[in-house]
Amino acid sequence: MINFNKKMVLGAIFLSLTFTGCNEILDEQPRSVYTVDYLSTPDGINQSFTSLYRQLRLLYGNGYFMSNCQNGTDESTWAQSADGNFRELDMSGQGNINPNTFPTSMVWGSVFPYINTANGIIEKGPAAGVAESMISEARFFRAFDYFMLVQTYGGVPLDLGSGELKFNTAPVATSVRNTVPEVYSKVIFPDLKKAVDNLPVSPRVTGGVTKNAARLFLAKAYLTYGWWLQNPNNIPTYPETSRTDPDGHNAQWYFQQAYDVAMAGITNPAPYSLQATFYDVNVGSNDRNNECMLFADHTSSSTYYNESDPVGFGSGWAPDNFAAWMQTWNYTAIKSSRTAAWGPNDAVSSIQREAAQSLGRPWVRMCPTLGVIKNTFADKTLDSRYDGTFVTTYRGNWNKNGTGLTTVPVLYNANGLPVQPGGAILSFLNDDSQTPTYPSGAGQSGVGAGTLPGRADWVIAPNGISRIVYPGLWKIGTYRTDDPNGLGYPNAGLTRPFNVAKFSEFYFIAAEAAVKGASGAMSARDLINVIRARAGKWKFNNAQNVSYVADNSAAMIAATPATITIDYILAERSREYYGEFYRWYDLVRTQKWEQYAATYQIGGASYGDHTPQTVTRTIKPFHYLRPIPQGQLDAMEVSADVKAKYQNPGY
Repeated sequence: MINFNKKMVLGAIFLSLTFTGCNEILDEQPRSVYTVDYLSTPDGINQSFTSLYRQLRLLYGNGYFMSNCQNGTDESTWAQSADGNFRELDMSGQGNINPNTFPTSMVWGSVFPYINTANGIIEKGPAAGVAESMISEARFFRAFDYFMLVQTYGGVPLDLGSGELKFNTAPVATSVRNTVPEVYSKVIFPDLKKAVDNLPVSPRVTGGVTKNAARLFLAKAYLTYGWWLQNPNNIPTYPETSRTDPDGHNAQWYFQQAYDVAMAGITNPAPYSLQATFYDVNVGSNDRNNECMLFADHTSSSTYYNESDPVGFGSGWAPDNFAAWMQTWNYTAIKSSRTAAWGPNDAVSSIQREAAQSLGRPWVRMCPTLGVIKNTFADKTLDSRYDGTFVTTYRGNWNKNGTGLTTVPVLYNANGLPVQPGGAILSFLNDDSQTPTYPSGAGQSGVGAGTLPGRADWVIAPNGISRIVYPGLWKIGTYRTDDPNGLGYPNAGLTRPFNVAKFSEFYFIAAEAAVKGASGAMSARDLINVIRARAGKWKFNNAQNVSYVADNSAAMIAATPATITIDYILAERSREYYGEFYRWYDLVRTQKWEQYAATYQIGGASYGDHTPQTVTRTIKPFHYLRPIPQGQLDAMEVSADVKAKYQNPGY
């Protein structure tokens, strides 16, 4: 069964998609619930559209979904304060993923009410006079949701109680899973193709889906299904079915379709384009730029439309945007001194919790592996993406409101040297060419950081990164402008949008399809070099906190291998999209998860533990599908044998 409340079939509070003006979407009467009868009216159908956008908030920006998408991959592992929601997904003996694991249940638990909403719009919209251009927004989201489901769990039910892809109004106690080919051929491909045909070129509303947004997901669905048909590493599927396409096409046909559709997106960009620099894509002051094709939006101007107090204490729960907290360590533990002598009562916290993109609220649940810092982002000089992804310099802000040190002009730091507000207090070094002198335990710095001669900042080399002290995530970090001279509201949920789809991914999809044999005007190397050339262009240096204009695009292109492989594309995807919920799905699609993530290195969970530990993970073929949530099985009024067959094998 997919359980619905008859009185709340839309499954969500109705909220505005764009918060600069709610009437920009529809002339609406805000409602807290939507009944079946209301959805049967033209007004009900029109007003239901925005709930489809609201569903994005349940996953994108959610720190637990971040765990589902990153922990256990080569990108991330659990950090010092992690609970089972992060340790279990690490696959390293800290617990096992099972049907009760929350992060792996999130896609299943989030999308079915909205699929039913989309079914209702598609079914009832034509009779109510709703144009196909709008109905195709519902088609897009139905396909989007089913694409998420099929990548996560394998085959899933198309019948929610009233027939396949029919609007359901009554609870049912049984459910039958369709096969993977049925999900793709019956809903994902046809819905997205209709969306490409009928959605507008420019969005109907700010942040709304368009023809090119539908192209992006159609191309990605073709690519993913091509891999599924090919199945190079014999990963099992469920429900069991032959790896044959109902329409008689082979994997190569789908790779070519992925390439062609992605190239159509590139050559017909409409309102979208690549930003000039990687920094421009991710800096908070440039949010909602035209590289961002779909995002889960938030606002600082309204508690109602934000669904949480934008200046209060964030819940750490959907629909808040709080993913950045997960990989933010407790930088407020860093100490400086009131005097150069470091007297017994002189130590103070020189970095206060602040609503700034490089700081924000620490939760210490996730951290990057050493391989990310040392290998994925090995080039930290030409390539701007390391600097544009991580926080590598933590700067003093003790002079801002509420610290008790507002009038103190200088503190003393490493080597007893003075630092001023805005100066570097702790830095992560780019490489291991210098070996800091580390203390035993927390030391004067309070966090076990080391020193180098002549430097006033505490320092940590890549080999010294641990589960408790590590570079934070700048690219998705807190950004606020409503308290420019103070510390702002760092404990509130982020009011930035969280990006779901970017124009840049067209280049990666086409390149991956080209490596898999597709042909066309641009080679895989041509396509990847568009992204790499952009990565070589600098506008600002976050580590130094200064404007820095450089164009290393020629050198970046020259360094690109002559032959592009899937491994190289996956490395580039990690450099481009680290921390944005892509990695597990990328490694599952390409069947590289076990190869990439079988081992990793990281320091310990105590201050001063700078010894890299090699950790082994157990990743088996059945893990390439997440378990069906226990809540789904418990709600089904069927025999134990039927329930057992409903669950993915291995769980």
